[in-house]
Amino acid sequence: MRVLLIGDGARENAYAQSLSRSDHEPKIYAIMKSNNPGIAKICEKSGGKVALGSPTDSTFVAEKAEELSIEVAFVGPEEPQFQGVPDALEEAGIACLGARREMAEIERSKVFMRRLMLKYQIPGRLTFKSFRSRSEAFAYLRNHEGSVVIKPTRQVGGKGVKVIGDYQEYLAAEKLRVKLSHTAQIFDRYMKDYADIDDKVLFEEKAFGPEYTVQTITDGRTTLAMPAVQDNKPAYEMDTGPMTGGMGSISGSNFALPFLTDDEYRGSLQIVENVIQAMEKEKGQRYKGVISGQMMLTQAWGPTVIEFYSRLGDPEAANVLSTLKTDLIDVAEAVSSEKLHKVRLEFEEKATVVKCVAPKGYPDSRDLARGHPVRIDESRVAGTGCSILYGSVDLRAGGEMITGGSRICEILGKAETIPEASKMAEKAISAVTLLDGWGVYHRPDIGSEKLLQSRMEQAELVRRLRQYRKDKSLVGKNIEWNPRKGVVEERS
Repeated sequence: MRVLLIGDGARENAYAQSLSRSDHEPKIYAIMKSNNPGIAKICEKSGGKVALGSPTDSTFVAEKAEELSIEVAFVGPEEPQFQGVPDALEEAGIACLGARREMAEIERSKVFMRRLMLKYQIPGRLTFKSFRSRSEAFAYLRNHEGSVVIKPTRQVGGKGVKVIGDYQEYLAAEKLRVKLSHTAQIFDRYMKDYADIDDKVLFEEKAFGPEYTVQTITDGRTTLAMPAVQDNKPAYEMDTGPMTGGMGSISGSNFALPFLTDDEYRGSLQIVENVIQAMEKEKGQRYKGVISGQMMLTQAWGPTVIEFYSRLGDPEAANVLSTLKTDLIDVAEAVSSEKLHKVRLEFEEKATVVKCVAPKGYPDSRDLARGHPVRIDESRVAGTGCSILYGSVDLRAGGEMITGGSRICEILGKAETIPEASKMAEKAISAVTLLDGWGVYHRPDIGSEKLLQSRMEQAELVRRLRQYRKDKSLVGKNIEWNPRKGVVEERS
């Protein structure tokens, strides 16, 4: 069997590793913009090969797939979905695990997602406002004080999100300057190249609680869930520093996480299923592919939606694909034929911890993080019992590996408990260096007992506050402290 993998990041490396374990013994081909060393090695070993080109060019991808006689394709990143690559592959008669363009709008447009949840009254909503012009956005900020999350309305690779807590009246003027400055940056930097979204900036209520991701696969009729994963987006230890695409992730030995109850996990899954049903009503077609809810446990709702992905997360894909026992090719074919009810997803009962290694400069100064020669001692990584997933690294013709400006790689530890897996991954970190002396960094605290304890304490506080809200009939309502007026405002 011939399979095609589209994308060149660590998530796609995780896909390639999972496909290499398939009973179908596939020849694995890949379309990549940069030559990911991990994916290239797996392709070569399987008897397949790499085609360098644009993964977002639907015509190029479909023609290359037909040329290679591909039978099943896997689309890893979001942008090829936004550009209709799965549509083109399916129209060419190739089974594809990837959301069609219309369905991928659940991720592409954060405003569409918010409006959909509001229209169909799906629990787990946040209050929001969106604007097309900076003058309207500025006017809103000047007249509405308080804490806020400011985002680009489009998915732009996890960049551009800023959370601003605004509680002290004496800092209100300074906080307003920060809000206006970041909003201007969204118009001038993050959204300037995108004409496929009318709204440009999104303001959301600031929520409090531990975050986690529930990833699922669906054919529109049956939805199969994967273990919950927690990604850690702040760049530095104990959740400090700028937001990144993810500095590492954890999953437990069962489907929930240490700070998440079984009921909360099931409630999160129900929200995802409600959105799948709403998408069919809204779009007139079934959602087929991966859909993931990035959630937060909040006092307002319990499980609450931060964003939706029309694909597996990165690094969250590494956690679930490394423990997946079910053949990924069988899953993709069942989704394509709408026979997913015949498949059962099975996972190893292991805890996993992923730690990302990034070049200094990431995420805010990617030009500084780009162009450095990489050395990864794979034998040392293997000696710790860990595995490695190559990320933003380009393998050149002479064998040199060069950083692309984002996360270099992901180190995956697998053990009986999360802290044990974290310690394993930590031992392998020193195997990653840059030969020109430029620095790298990672988060040692991911998966540690200290950080897990912090998450559990945070979750318990949220549960107590939510119980208070239930007693006062306030579930699903927003209570906001306005620093200048000094009053509590309540709105549905």
